Amino acid sequence: MDVMSGPYVIRGSVSLPEAELIWRFSRSSGPGGQHVNTSDSQVELRFDLAKTEALPEVWKARALERLASRLVGGVVSVRASEHRSQWRNRETAAVRLASLLAEATAPPPKPRRATKIPRGINERRLREKKARAQTKKGRSGRDW
Repeated sequence: MDVMSGPYVIRGSVSLPEAELIWRFSRSSGPGGQHVNTSDSQVELRFDLAKTEALPEVWKARALERLASRLVGGVVSVRASEHRSQWRNRETAAVRLASLLAEATAPPPKPRRATKIPRGINERRLREKKARAQTKKGRSGRDW
């Protein structure tokens, strides 16, 4: 087979280190016919987030905090079994892990600055509200 299409870039110049990826293969359910009973096409990709040296410390701390519910002993795990081929499942799992880490290491959004509603907007809203109330009040049949 061909060489994998890695390295899988997380963000900027930081990518997943191939040496730190732990691959596990098993039989997958789903399509495949007779071939499915003999091939290990399901892929589980594990990455030890707690011990890695590939990520900057700030990113690592951010990822550990954001992925806390997904981690088992500091290890993040991704599984792929959508395709019949182990090769395509490997690609899918690696891309999925890279995007998960990119999302988890992203900087927090800038805090929202509270702004005051301009007086003109508030006055116009109240004027329109009164006009609407008058329109509705005029519909009542009291003066028939």
